[in-house]
Amino acid sequence: MRSSSTGIVPTGTTRETLAPWWHSALVLAGLGVLFVAGGYQNGLPNAHIPGVSSRLSSYLTIFVAEWLLVLLIWLALRRRGLTIGSLVSGRWETLGRFSKDLGLAVGFVVAIIAIEQGLSFLLHANSDTGLERTMPTTALELAVYLIVAATAGFCEELIFRGYLMQQLKAWTGSSAAGVISQGILFGLGHAYYGWKLMFIIMLHGSLLGWLTYWRKNVRPAMLAHGLQDVLGGVVAFIWGV
Repeated sequence: MRSSSTGIVPTGTTRETLAPWWHSALVLAGLGVLFVAGGYQNGLPNAHIPGVSSRLSSYLTIFVAEWLLVLLIWLALRRRGLTIGSLVSGRWETLGRFSKDLGLAVGFVVAIIAIEQGLSFLLHANSDTGLERTMPTTALELAVYLIVAATAGFCEELIFRGYLMQQLKAWTGSSAAGVISQGILFGLGHAYYGWKLMFIIMLHGSLLGWLTYWRKNVRPAMLAHGLQDVLGGVVAFIWGV
């Protein structure tokens, strides 16, 4: 599929939605359940998958939940004759295009890490947030974590910077409102880390939205999201965080 040069979904004006309001309500409800479960850091108490650690149980829960949400979005797209590829805005046709998006993703990750570290320092947001308790501590946990990180890079970007950003843009009639609103929702979903990190994550989500809007496709944001999650897990594992 060729990459669109006119928008994330090449289907018309800013006012055109991908799905009815009730479908978006279902997606948001699913995200709400997932984020509430994430608030427990290691999954819901007494609801772990038998025979695995709480971290592995949490990873597997996230993996399944995010793909179910992608399935829900795919069903809505299918009713309109669209595909997941149309929401992403195509695929890499050449190695050069992939390399360009990868370079943008790497640059974004370097910049966003610097911004987040600076804001964390200014806001004193590096105190105990429970984030370290979600990081892998064994080789098996690391292997599963890396799969989940790749899943998050694809699924969460498809959900927030693809589907929700398009819906919010259509409802408000403003691309800027769509970008900022989905970033706010992304941050609110991580409120269990405390308001300081939640604010930083809102900014992160909004910047990923602007990257998507600028490039008119979700691919660089997917790469950046996945790379940052992978890097965070590997560093935490090596340093024994």
